[in-house]
Formats: sequence, C-alpha cells, structure tokens
Amino acid sequence: MESDAPTWDDLRVLLAVHRHGSFLAVGRALGLSTSTASRRIDALEAALGRPLVLRTTTGTSVVPDALDLVALAEQIERGLQAIRRDGQAAPFAGTVRISVGEGFLRPIAPVLAAFQELHPETLFELSSDARLVDIAGREADLGIRMVRSSSDVLVERRLGTIRYGLFASERYVARRLPQRHLGRGDFAAHDFLGFDGALRRMPPEAWLVARGAARFTLRSSSDLAHLAAVAAGQGICLLPELVGRDAKLVEITTDFTGDEAPPAIDAWLVCHKDLRSVPRIRAVAKAIEEAFRRILEA
Repeated sequence: MESDAPTWDDLRVLLAVHRHGSFLAVGRALGLSTSTASRRIDALEAALGRPLVLRTTTGTSVVPDALDLVALAEQIERGLQAIRRDGQAAPFAGTVRISVGEGFLRPIAPVLAAFQELHPETLFELSSDARLVDIAGREADLGIRMVRSSSDVLVERRLGTIRYGLFASERYVARRLPQRHLGRGDFAAHDFLGFDGALRRMPPEAWLVARGAARFTLRSSSDLAHLAAVAAGQGICLLPELVGRDAKLVEITTDFTGDEAPPAIDAWLVCHKDLRSVPRIRAVAKAIEEAFRRILEA
C-alpha cells in the first residue's frame, strides 16, 4: 500500500526531537504532552515504513537516514517564518484585480500608479471587458459600476455622479456644426455614435433618440471605439464629461437644461464583502474612492 505523505504537524515534532533530544523537552517546546509527541513519531514511522528516531534510556535522537526529513522540516519552517515576516512588514503585498469600463481606464491609471509608488509590493490586474465581470463570483476584487447590484455578497460605495455631454471633433464641427450648439430641432440633421446590445436601453441612448437623433453612423459597446470614431469626425457622441474633456474633444452645447439636460448616472465602487478586511484591497478601494470623488465633484 502506498505510504501517506508526512504532514508539517508530524515533521515539526521530528525537528523538535532532533533539536531537544527527548520527548519531554519536545512536549514543552511544542505545547504537547510527552505521549502525544511520541505517538506522532510512531505514526510518522508507520506511514513511511522506516524507523526515524532512536529511543534510549538517556534520551532520543534522529537516526542518520531520517536527516533528510529534518532538512525538509527546517526548509518548511524557514518558509513559514518568511511568510509571517512578509505579512507583517508588507501587508499590501499581493495582486488586486480591478474591473472598470473602458471610459474609466484613463482616470484610474494615475490612481493605481500613485498607489504603487507608495506600495511597490502591490500588483494590479485591470480588466476593461464590455461585459460586467462577476465580482460576486470573485472574477475581480473591485469594480466600478454604473448600475447597482442586487447581490447580498457585494458592498457598494457611491463614488459620485457621471455627467454626460455631447462631444465632436474639430473636423466635424468645422464641416457640420460651426456654431458648436444643437437646438431642439437640430438633432435629426446630424450624425451620432450610438450603443449596441443591452446598452441601447441605457439612459444615454434613450436621451439622444428622444431629442430626435435618428442617424447613427456607428454603434458599439466599446468606449474606446466611440472615442476613436468621434476623434475621426464620424459623428457626435454622448460621453461622460470627464472622458470627452480629457480627450480634448469639442463640447457641444444644447438648449436642454434642468430635467431635460443630458443624463447623469451614479458610479459605484463594488467589492465582495469577504474582501473588505484584506489590507491591500481596503487600501486600494480607499485610494480609488478618494480620487474619483475629487474628479467627479470637480
């Protein structure tokens, strides 16, 4: 029958025997009874099918053929001690997985870079999938969302309000809209960039259609595709103001104010509730929250 692999609990008793020379001293060192320490060695010898400890009236010693196991135990002990030291000296060591929409890539990049300058032991994995990554299923540690979740395992913190505006390129404005303004009856005469899939049911698309937008020269679920298309002069796009301004696009004014103004959607920082106590997750979440509140309230 195949032997069982030795466990750390058994190996540490063997290591203590090698260091202390008696089961009485082993028991004192490990907080075990003398009989328990002896039984651990008996079980380890039975599992491996060979003697490990020589018992005499003057004490105990590890047999020469078992010194390889002693070396293994010492290696494991050093590794565990290193882990404990690292945990105390570098509580932020490890990887943080973050899921954001493409439109948030530019504003979040300097936040993560600044955090990493202070804590180089923290590594990041940044996902910008068009689909919503399953944070409840641990596909990511943190996420920025513009829709709220009904999951009872997620914790959400409001970051602020994403305000939308109409943007176009200098080229489009020069050709089609030199006044840089759209009146109530002007939407039908212009080209727009729209959304596809489920995003067509979101407030930005509905706002455009309700004001007469009918010709969509490009539809995409990708914020990067929208930015590339609007920069190329393909049409007018309804973008988050922070995205359009950061891209140095021309902002188009309208006659709509108050409740008729372009949509505004709350943004939420989402985390699995089981991860709130992990130091690096908590610290990164705080850095994102503080930075985005400053950005969105500016």
